[in-house]
Order: sequence, then C-alpha cells, then structure tokens
Amino acid sequence: MTGPGARSPLDDLTQDQRAILLRFLPRRDEAAREAAYELGRQSFAAGISLLDVCRIHHELTLEVLGETAADEQLDVATKAGELLLDVLAAYDMTHRSVLDA
Repeated sequence: MTGPGARSPLDDLTQDQRAILLRFLPRRDEAAREAAYELGRQSFAAGISLLDVCRIHHELTLEVLGETAADEQLDVATKAGELLLDVLAAYDMTHRSVLDA
C-alpha cells in the first residue's frame, strides 16, 4: 500500500544511484563499484526497466556536470559512464541468469 510520502522504487533507485555516483566520482573506490553492481541486481529484481536505470543515471550525470568546472567535465563524464557500465553489467548478468534458468 502506498500513501502520502511513500517512496516508489524509482525514487529509491534515484536516491541510491545519486549516492553511489557521488561517492565514486572523486575516488573510483571499489566499495562504490560494488554498490553499483548491487544496484543493478536490485533494479532488475524490482522490475525497473533498463531504460529507467539509464534515464536516471543520465539525469544524475547532467546534475553533477552542471555543478562541475568546465575543465573537469570530461573526467566526470568518463567516470560516470564507467559506473553506468558497472550497473548495467550486473543488471545484464542477473537478466541472463533468469533467462537461463
């Protein structure tokens, strides 16, 4: 049951993906990468479409780029793309395991 103030799976995904992205960008740490893998698995399990995962990542990346100095934007975009691939890899592996079952 959802009521006023209830969060949707997309709200949760957005919040989690934002936190992971902001943690990953400055240091590319392995814990953030692991969190991205888990986010991909959880997104699939929650029935969130791959398009929604990509859309949310894109929107968050644009938010971050809007607050980034011009000379650092390429680095941020590169790291954000790297993190998206980690999310998508886990999503894809989970999807394939379901198909193979």
